[in-house]
Amino acid sequence: MLDEVEHWLTARSGQAADRPLPALLAAKQALGPRGTVSVVLPALDEEETVGVIAGAIRRALIEEVPLVDELIVVDSGSVDRTAEVAAAAGAKVVHRDEILPRLPALPGKGEVLWRSLLATSGEIVAFVDADLREFDPALVAGIVGPLLTDPDVSFVKAMYDRPLDGRPGEGGRVTELVARPLLNLHWPQLAGFVQPLGGEYAARRSLLERLPFPVGYGVELALLVDTLHTVGLDAMAQVDVGVRRHRHQDGRALGRMAAAIYRTAQLRLSRGHLVRPRLTQFERSPEGAFVPHTYEIDTEERPPMRLVEEYVRRRAA
Repeated sequence: MLDEVEHWLTARSGQAADRPLPALLAAKQALGPRGTVSVVLPALDEEETVGVIAGAIRRALIEEVPLVDELIVVDSGSVDRTAEVAAAAGAKVVHRDEILPRLPALPGKGEVLWRSLLATSGEIVAFVDADLREFDPALVAGIVGPLLTDPDVSFVKAMYDRPLDGRPGEGGRVTELVARPLLNLHWPQLAGFVQPLGGEYAARRSLLERLPFPVGYGVELALLVDTLHTVGLDAMAQVDVGVRRHRHQDGRALGRMAAAIYRTAQLRLSRGHLVRPRLTQFERSPEGAFVPHTYEIDTEERPPMRLVEEYVRRRAA
């Protein structure tokens, strides 16, 4: 590990409990408009969990302690009761296709996160996955805390344990097999991030609007790498929020995720001269034969939001 990273781990890694809610609220009030906080939950068919998460954030961080100014669920085409459940829990629900309608939406989480910048107004934006179980709103306070209390910090990632089927440390398979090796080999300054692909992080709007967003699974790796290049390691931090439990995907879905993440890294290492990306996986048919299934790997990226005319107009208004 680089000496720079060892120093960073001491200076920029902490615990959510390091910043109690009263201290965060005082810091927020001192910042005025620069301390406004938006929380975004990207959601697709998450009726079982989105209401619990949204309700917990509303009760703890809007009603009891007014730390969060805006709680938005961006629904990317759910066919279940995600939107209804989220609204009943007190979140504002915005449908992905209603944001920037002149631009046809592409499938993928990164697309939702990118569009959410047009649907939110806070100067600090926190993203929280909508499939978390046993959710604790202290997670949100933890990731926005450094942004409220330290003007030199621009990006904060949550770190946590990820159990798999009750086994500690066994979750995050794509992180351990793909993302962590890529970061250590090509961006060793980022080797200190415990959960580089985690979906819970917060950043200043002034940073997010300068970054491109891959539309799919590569968005977390891209934001981490591009933030490093844009503001430097010392402007990045991570906060321990305990344990994260969520729905785990099957091996084939993880393979597609891994391919998208690897492709995102490729694009940042060598722009151009790349073949059209596809991934072929195999599944045994009822007759016993292995059947190939080929998937296009999402490689589209949305431009920095500050280059989008509608966003510029909204921010100027």
